[in-house]
Amino acid sequence: MSSLDFLVLFGYLLLITLFGLWMSRRIKSSDSYFRGERKFGWWIMMGQAFGTGTHADMPVAQAGATYAHGFATIWYQWKNMLITPFYWLIAPFYRRSERTTVGEIIEDRYGRKLGLIYSVFAMAFFVFNMGAMLQGAAKVISIASGDLISPNGVVLAMTVAFMVYSFAGGLVAAAYTDFIQAFLIIMLSMMLIPLGLKEVGGFSGMKLALPAHFFDLFNSASGVTGFTLAMLTLNGIIGITAQPHMISMCATGNTERSGRIGQTFGSMVKRIVTIGWALTGLVVAALVLKNNVTLKDPEMAFGYGSRMLLGPGLTGLMLSAIVAANMSACSNFMVNIGALFTQNFYKRYLNPTAEDQKLLKIGRLSGLALSLLAVVFALSIKNVLNAFLFTETFAAFMGIMFLGGIIWKRANRYGAFASVVVSIATYYVVNYQQTGEIALVYKWMPAPFAWSMSIGFALFFLVSWLTKPEKQEKMDLFFDNMRRKSDAKALGADGKKPLGELTGDDLLLLDLPGWLKKSRWRNFFTRYREDLTGFALSWIIVGLLILLAWGILQIG
Repeated sequence: MSSLDFLVLFGYLLLITLFGLWMSRRIKSSDSYFRGERKFGWWIMMGQAFGTGTHADMPVAQAGATYAHGFATIWYQWKNMLITPFYWLIAPFYRRSERTTVGEIIEDRYGRKLGLIYSVFAMAFFVFNMGAMLQGAAKVISIASGDLISPNGVVLAMTVAFMVYSFAGGLVAAAYTDFIQAFLIIMLSMMLIPLGLKEVGGFSGMKLALPAHFFDLFNSASGVTGFTLAMLTLNGIIGITAQPHMISMCATGNTERSGRIGQTFGSMVKRIVTIGWALTGLVVAALVLKNNVTLKDPEMAFGYGSRMLLGPGLTGLMLSAIVAANMSACSNFMVNIGALFTQNFYKRYLNPTAEDQKLLKIGRLSGLALSLLAVVFALSIKNVLNAFLFTETFAAFMGIMFLGGIIWKRANRYGAFASVVVSIATYYVVNYQQTGEIALVYKWMPAPFAWSMSIGFALFFLVSWLTKPEKQEKMDLFFDNMRRKSDAKALGADGKKPLGELTGDDLLLLDLPGWLKKSRWRNFFTRYREDLTGFALSWIIVGLLILLAWGILQIG
């Protein structure tokens, strides 16, 4: 680490903190703090989705997996590639709910107790994820700097920075800093590749040094079989719906389309940079052989490449990008965890009549306090990829009741509760049977997940059928709201927001069993124009990205 590297790193920390504080002048109410008053344009929504969905643990985990097993391990990150088009379909659910947290949506759908259970999970989700991010950053920083800089020191500086501007500026500061930091994350994902290729003799040099299967887009040698990919994809589509930051990702745009574009195409940018992480793993695998060294932990691959390939100033820039990847997600999570505590605990149980400024204060303080728990979890993490998949898997168990409750009106609280409890219990029982070990975080395996989801969904439907339904009046109100445009500029003649079907904005996934009725297909392409157009375009982009990755692997 040269003096120039230190200048770049700490100069970045100072500037992004000052920028976040400058943006905080817009905060006047709890709604502006938690949701930015739903005024973000599509470009801010894209930056927010990409920045929040991309953490320092991800390039660490992906480069490490590719270093050890080849390019086909990209599907551990790309598991959501095949479900990204569905983001276009689900994004409006969150805005039309008119809520601040996913916990409130669960409460509207199933009642107070399940809303509380979900909120406990959601806060744990944020703590675990921030812990994984901190550990991911520490692994890279330690080896990239040659142990000349304390990883804990940089993590502390990063944590102080995002906490300062998030505490002051809420989601407004988080969203705008996410947009700025997205450019650094893209740089992080690509900057090692040209330097590394030069060192190892280009793609032809890598192919001479590494096994042929390292350059497959998909194979069983990577540990990603067809069954594994299917389970990872199911994990992704069910889990993403119940992840607690989906409100800020999808519902804070100035229009429903802004939320759709942000979540869907911001995620597409992440799929592109994942190719860069995987290529970095290949480069480091060849570089390690060339230098005749051994890495004791595959997840040191990204940090090793940074240390060996980057010169003065560039190392500081790389560390700044790592810090940016963490800060962009942690700042959003801090605001969301504060919103959860304030809306779902403080306002619901402790002070129902609290004034708005009181809620704003509690949101800031609770977000700060709960975020500090992530440091404790970070110290217990041994493998970043396992920790990452662990949190997404638990979100999938919650997703059974969330997604199931959106597409099936008959679902009730009894079926939802049974699905959550039994799926989690099954997951631990099957993992224990396969490993013989008792652990909080198991290495992700497809079989335990498959059993858990199968039994969870079966009980969700069976118990819901066998027990009394939710109150009809409450369900009619819930689903009627989901069918109405949340960004309408004027109310209809009936004093309500206009129905989405009148403007081509009806939602394909609502009341899915009802698709067997003839009435559901009346004016199909007109009613679902927005869903169908964006969904088709998304699939075209998915195909092009897979083709791009395949084409790159043919070089040399």
